[in-house]
Amino acid sequence: MFTGIVEELGEVTAVERLEDASRFRLRGPVVTEGAVHGDSIAVNGVCLTVVDTEDGEFTADVMAETLERSSLGALTVGSRVNLERPMALGGRLGGHLVQGHVDGAGAIVERTASENWEIVKVSLPAGLSRYVVEKGSITVDGVSLTVVDAGDDYFTVSLIPTTLALTTLGRKQAGDLVNLEVDVLAKYVERLLGDRAAQDRR
Repeated sequence: MFTGIVEELGEVTAVERLEDASRFRLRGPVVTEGAVHGDSIAVNGVCLTVVDTEDGEFTADVMAETLERSSLGALTVGSRVNLERPMALGGRLGGHLVQGHVDGAGAIVERTASENWEIVKVSLPAGLSRYVVEKGSITVDGVSLTVVDAGDDYFTVSLIPTTLALTTLGRKQAGDLVNLEVDVLAKYVERLLGDRAAQDRR
């Protein structure tokens, strides 16, 4: 489980394309400190398993399902990525509960700069809008954000200078893909209410 508070802006140092998967090597001295084989690290919001670590870098395998449902398939050598280690039990929940299970990829629609922040509009894949509400939480490329405005096929977020400077969101341009994970609590509530409604009809 993650919190959506990015610890480090990492970099892809190698990509090996396999028949039905990809192997990435990523530089992240902070998140690899103490990391061992089998540990989890979120890369742009996607929970990946560490294969090995060496000199501040780690390797992770990404299967076809993940490549198709996320923006990781577009990563190349030199791409910058948001990195976060799992939250330690008893640690501070600075963002919100993030699983690292991406629900889909959206695209940056437009950016509107202000003096002290920036409003970013992001497209929503079909079927996800029902989980996104004004002032609710959403994860964008692994960053825990608060929804400003929620539409049928888009939402907006406001980015503070720290987020712009320390995450990939400060570099994304219109048309760039971003990984989206909606609040898992919304999905559980929908399932529970659906099951209850089905029982009431019996």
